[in-house]
Amino acid sequence: MKRAAIAKMEGGMRYTKLGKSDLTVSRICMGCMGFGDPHNGQHSWTLDEEHSREIIRRGLELGVNFFDTAVGYQSGTSEQYLGRALRDFAKREDVAVATKFLPRTQGEIAAGITGQQHIQNMIDTSLRNLGLDYVDLYIYHMWDYETPLYDIMDGLNRIVQAGKVRYIGISNCFAYQLAKANALAEKEGFAKFVSAQVHYSLIFREEEREMAKLCAEDNIAMTSYSPLAGGRLSKHPGETSKRLREDSYAKFKYDATARQDGIIIDRVARLAERRGVSMTEVSLAWLLTKVTAPVVGATKLHHIEGAAKAVELALTPEDIDYLEEPYVPHKPVGVMAQNTPAASKEQHVWGTGNQKIQGQ
Repeated sequence: MKRAAIAKMEGGMRYTKLGKSDLTVSRICMGCMGFGDPHNGQHSWTLDEEHSREIIRRGLELGVNFFDTAVGYQSGTSEQYLGRALRDFAKREDVAVATKFLPRTQGEIAAGITGQQHIQNMIDTSLRNLGLDYVDLYIYHMWDYETPLYDIMDGLNRIVQAGKVRYIGISNCFAYQLAKANALAEKEGFAKFVSAQVHYSLIFREEEREMAKLCAEDNIAMTSYSPLAGGRLSKHPGETSKRLREDSYAKFKYDATARQDGIIIDRVARLAERRGVSMTEVSLAWLLTKVTAPVVGATKLHHIEGAAKAVELALTPEDIDYLEEPYVPHKPVGVMAQNTPAASKEQHVWGTGNQKIQGQ
């Protein structure tokens, strides 16, 4: 169906500014890692284009206007699916599109490709995939320990000045790195990071130690990936899904702490039953008291429908205490555990797959 089919938004979606930017975004961001050719990338559980389009269209109907993808998702096919769907179902000025770029590879470094050139190549590849002239938010997907910070910030500023990017964000970094980057940007007159996308949920709250405080003090929008911990915070014990069965990366992140996390998941289930809502609604309603927008993946229509309902659920202080009380500290997991200075010369956690990179 084309744009005319979406005549009216449903429900009570709420909107806010993204940090210091003038972007107005929905309180739910649709994460697009689950969209893309399942035979062409890191994940086997992603949706084909037809089913991805259905979910994107449903999100738009529910008032979602904020979409997050990456050049590293399924060899660029996530960006392609999203771009084509938005062209058919939405007006460009009505949506905020975020995508992400990866660090330089060892091959690029050996070839003498600078950080500035790398960023130019990455944004040009993403714009080609998306079929767009610009993106609203361009996110530094993970810290590049092999490239000088000046080169990264200069490269990002250049594409902002060129009109290819409106604002820049960062993901998978430590608070000191974000502070250091924005201090350099201020000194040099470069664009600053307006958002930080962090790993944050009821069962992984380590960003509350420093990152959340920095973002609050400097009015940097905090968005959260894995807000439902790969589905763990939305399912009762024994429930499963294709992703839960096949997502080995999520298992790497969460299996080691499953016993202690299970106590919190059980409380989510109990509170959801008491309130007559879904576990998804409870988990995201809690997160909405902490961040600008959770980045919520959806591989079924009811996933995005439940996420949209969460903005209407108000938790009491007692509810929040009940959910938070059992939490114990966790070690770094996922990208933050793998992307280290010691591992910086190894193959990256994510890659661009077999897509043709502009400029190479």
